[in-house]
Formats: sequence, structure tokens, C-alpha cells
Amino acid sequence: MSTLKIKKGTSKHSAYDLRDPHSNVIERHTLAVIVDNEAGVLARVIGLFSGRGYNIESLTVAEIDHTGHTSRITIVTTGTPAVIEQIKAQLGRIVPVHEVHDLTVEGASVERELALFKVTGSGDKRVEALRMADVFRASVVDSTLESFTFEITGSPEKIDAFADLMRPLGLSEMARTGVAALARG
Repeated sequence: MSTLKIKKGTSKHSAYDLRDPHSNVIERHTLAVIVDNEAGVLARVIGLFSGRGYNIESLTVAEIDHTGHTSRITIVTTGTPAVIEQIKAQLGRIVPVHEVHDLTVEGASVERELALFKVTGSGDKRVEALRMADVFRASVVDSTLESFTFEITGSPEKIDAFADLMRPLGLSEMARTGVAALARG
């Protein structure tokens, strides 16, 4: 496994990193960026992506240290290995950024997402929606005579699979939080 930890523009690469940095293969990476919790920081980080045409698949932000005034931005993005390295280097140069961690290459990590699904239907479709929710360990957080609202947590792939099953059963609305991730161990 490769380890990469960038602090204020420095980087360390493992000799075991066998990825070709010149490869054209598009990879999905989860980045954890520790920043000062102050006005405009998120706009600067997002501006880096939009200004260079990089896509953000998921974005979550929350304060992690109230007394130290720091926040954690978790970004899921895609690109070639060279593009990912460029993103990490450019993030490390932004002044309010303290650390950039590429959870994808640093080792095992845990990714979770929360989603709410409103499923409208009656009869057999309503019963099937409840049965599928039970299989996926989704909770009913609201119920009317016409609809259910389910809450589900899990990997983005689990959320996608649940959405795919709910669509033919009357999925009418969905809200997702985006990925929250931590390195394991």
C-alpha cells in the first residue's frame, strides 16, 4: 500500500506504490482535508476544483475541533493518477489547509453515507418497499397512508443499490449527505 500525507506542501511516497503516475486510468479517490474553520475556506477549496475542471462526486464539511477552529472537508473525486497527485499538491498549497490525506492510498478506510428516501405507493408495492427496507436495515422515519420515508446508512454502493430497488416501487424523492470517511485503525 502507498502512504501519502501532505502537510503544508510536503509529501512522502512509499517505495511500494506500484501505480504508474502517467496512467490514463480514471480512479476514484477520497480525500480528507483539514482546514481552518473560517469564512471563505470552503470556497477556495471548491474554487480549486472548478477552476481546473475537476469533478467532485461527494463533498461533506463539518467542524472537528471547536477550540482549535478546524474543520474536515471530505471530498470524493475522480481522475488519472497524475490529476489526483496534482489536486493533492494544489490543496496542500492553500494557506488555511493544514493536512491533506488521500484515504484511498493510505490504507483501509471506512466510508459511510446517510440517505433519506421517500417512497410513494400502495398495496403490494408498499409491502415490498417495507420488505426491501428490512433487508437493507433501513429505518422508517415517517409514514403516511400514501408514503414511507426511509433512513439508511452505509457505503455509497449500498445507498445506490437501495435506490435502484426503490425506483420501481415508487421512489419519489431522495436526499443524500455525501461521504464521511476515516482511515481504519
